[in-house]
Amino acid sequence: MGGRDVARSATREKLFTAAIELIAESGLAATTVDQIADRAGVAKGTVYYNFGSKAALFAALLEYGVERLAAALRDAASGRPPLDALEAVVSAELAFIGEHESFARLLIAETWRSGGDWQHTARLIRERAIGVVADVLRAAVEAGDLRADLDTGTAASAVFGMVLTVALDWRALDPDRSFADVHATLMDLLRGRLTAR
Repeated sequence: MGGRDVARSATREKLFTAAIELIAESGLAATTVDQIADRAGVAKGTVYYNFGSKAALFAALLEYGVERLAAALRDAASGRPPLDALEAVVSAELAFIGEHESFARLLIAETWRSGGDWQHTARLIRERAIGVVADVLRAAVEAGDLRADLDTGTAASAVFGMVLTVALDWRALDPDRSFADVHATLMDLLRGRLTAR
């Protein structure tokens, strides 16, 4: 990556962070390009140079954030046996949402917002992020670690959604609870360890 690409990536990261924070605070409609540029510490023209419009910025931010999440999940799963990869993916998603809580809240709001292009957002999440979980589950089925008739697509959505919901609940309502404790409970759920016996 050349110097110009590194600088552009750093600028996009600043814009991503600023826009996500502002949108989470005030909503998309109330967030202006001026506010985003000011919070990011860049000129307003930089936003238009990088994205063209507020709508294009928002679409790019969603895609950028989902791709960052998917990359974190892929990195966590890489080179591990399937069940270890599943545990690592759960851990990576929990950590990502803990670090990018505003983005996660925005993602949920946008996915189910009426009038928006929610189907695009839902498809983006499924193809990029949930797809990583599905790949891990398929590998576990192929290795004989999970039952052969498992609907890996639905199971992947369930795992991803469970971690997302629990992570947001943890960060918003019980932030003093340790990461390890939350992760252990999620893994108990995935391993079917809910009964007292």
